[in-house]
Amino acid sequence: MKNIVILISGRGSNMEAIVQACATEAWPARITAVISNRPGAAGLQFAQARGIATAVVDHKSFSDRDTFDAELARVVHGFAPDVLVLAGFMRILTAGFVKQFEGRMVNVHPSLLPAFTGLHTHRRAIEAGCKTAGATVHFVTAELDHGPIIAQTVVPVLPGDSEATLSARVLAREHLMYPRAVRWLVSDLLRMEHGVVTHVSGESQLV
Repeated sequence: MKNIVILISGRGSNMEAIVQACATEAWPARITAVISNRPGAAGLQFAQARGIATAVVDHKSFSDRDTFDAELARVVHGFAPDVLVLAGFMRILTAGFVKQFEGRMVNVHPSLLPAFTGLHTHRRAIEAGCKTAGATVHFVTAELDHGPIIAQTVVPVLPGDSEATLSARVLAREHLMYPRAVRWLVSDLLRMEHGVVTHVSGESQLV
């Protein structure tokens, strides 16, 4: 039985999808904690209502990223994670933090990486005239939004799309893709060679 720790900053809708999938699909894992950098994050209440331990490491209480990351790492290690999931965690993590969880920390980014790293991905996709958009689940590395790709999902960019409508369409797909990717990870169904992630039984990684 593997331990999953999830980091959030707000509502944590992807966290909700992962928690629900873990329970209904009987993963060989359990969600041991949900941790937020914001005391008022709505996702904490969702976790508490389901008996999941929660913790807050308020980034505003620290003078710099290094000291915040050191305390966050201490709290995370206290829950003995086999997998660390970033689900709308809106902090850039230092290389020192990432190294401690290398190979077992994953993130979902709302673009088809390596395109549109960083913020405002949907607006940038529309402005660039993209005909498709999507999201990517990837292993976290020290370089922002550049880790090995586990899974991707694609949606059309429709005529008249706004940033909000495209964002909503992509998020709905994230809620299907992210739990599936985490299940693969905790079930030891992923293999990585030369920075490329494949599914051991050939299941499609385009969700």
